Amino acid sequence: MSDPVTAAKAEKLAQKDSVLRAALPNVPFDGWSMATLEAAAGKAGLGRVDAHRLFPGGAKDAVAHFRNLADRLMREDLARLDLAGMKIRERIATGVRLHLERWTPYREAIRSALALSPLPPFAGDSLRGWYNTVDAIWRAAGDKSTDYNFYTKRGLLAGVYASTLLFWLNDRSEGCAETWKFLDRRIQNVMEIPKLQKRFTDGLKLLPDPRRLFNRLRERASGHRRRPPEY
Repeated sequence: MSDPVTAAKAEKLAQKDSVLRAALPNVPFDGWSMATLEAAAGKAGLGRVDAHRLFPGGAKDAVAHFRNLADRLMREDLARLDLAGMKIRERIATGVRLHLERWTPYREAIRSALALSPLPPFAGDSLRGWYNTVDAIWRAAGDKSTDYNFYTKRGLLAGVYASTLLFWLNDRSEGCAETWKFLDRRIQNVMEIPKLQKRFTDGLKLLPDPRRLFNRLRERASGHRRRPPEY
């Protein structure tokens, strides 16, 4: 016997998805507004009151749900792939591409959502949304780090995702081919960072201790050296 609470939550989620999908084509014209959501609810076979029930926060809730929907669909797409047979960089690139590709017809709606992101009512959800997306991609790629690498990886991927998103919004090449080339280049650059960090760290080990060097320079500047130890 199914759990009534779980069934109700699933039904509500499905309704929110339907209204959101119906709203996307109109967002470039009417914005992320309650009026847009009310009209979309009608297209989804619901009423105006349902738009308020499903998205009581209006545009804020709708944009947040759009991010949630995009993350869920990306995870479902990735689960159908043989990620184990891919290199890490390929898994990451695939995650970013899948997160964007299906929404190509709605790029103007996404552009409108980005314009709202810096505003106080949206800023907190926007930051959480960025984190949730890059975290979902890394987890799908098999990342199990728990140390500082956990945050480093997500920070680097956030930069890759943001720059790729902005490139994609203005890409008019067939199949957004130029975006995926750009994405590959950005990931290649990021993958080089750990190697550069290791070289930098190894190089530091070859340098003299900066504290000892500073003490010597200070002694010379004061015109005297430390007296040799007396025995």
